[in-house]
Amino acid sequence: MKTIDTETHNDYIKALTDISQAITSDLYLEDLLKLIVMVTAKVTDVAICSLWLIDESVTPPQMRLKATQAISPEYVKDRSLNFNEGVVGYVATNKRPLIIKNVLRNRLFKEKEMARRLELVSMAGVPLKLKDNKVIGVLNCFTAKAYDFSKTEVNLLTAVANQAAVAILNTELLVKTQVIQEELQARKLIERAKEILMHRKKINGDDAYRWLQKRSMNTRKSMRQVAEAVLLSEELDNG
Repeated sequence: MKTIDTETHNDYIKALTDISQAITSDLYLEDLLKLIVMVTAKVTDVAICSLWLIDESVTPPQMRLKATQAISPEYVKDRSLNFNEGVVGYVATNKRPLIIKNVLRNRLFKEKEMARRLELVSMAGVPLKLKDNKVIGVLNCFTAKAYDFSKTEVNLLTAVANQAAVAILNTELLVKTQVIQEELQARKLIERAKEILMHRKKINGDDAYRWLQKRSMNTRKSMRQVAEAVLLSEELDNG
């Protein structure tokens, strides 16, 4: 872990800038999460930086590991915890940072055997909080040697985490918007294709839709792709 000096402080500012720029970029969520952990790990010089997000699509909600710069297969495997389980659950539910000098001696840290094999010792976990104080995830930093995270370092990590939370929220909204737009566009294309089929084959709308469905299954193409093919064929016939 780097000690806080002018250079390191500037690195943190650069990290915030990188993440801020990602807010307005076309990065999708997976790429954004990788950027956040890689930038944070580089700036702090920690052994492992990991980012967990709260999955509210399941009941009860779970914490899922979404990104890390670690290359150990054991660490990067698909991992999830209950919302109130482990250090990430503690940070998420209490909405405040957690500093542990030795994870092997802390009751909250559940994966002690993995920590031994990967030689992880100290950690700092900070919540990803939005302006309304809602926590959407947790950013964890692990060191390979015993380390005392200073208040300044925790504050800087918190700033990075909060900036990351905004970036993640905006990216999720962007993705949802694009998905909705693509769905609406696909429906328009399918409706136009139905009208063409109804006219060509002298069939009703339901039969035209079923024709598109069957064609989609037989060709293993999406309904949109089949509809686009019908429209293209119509254009060529009328060209």
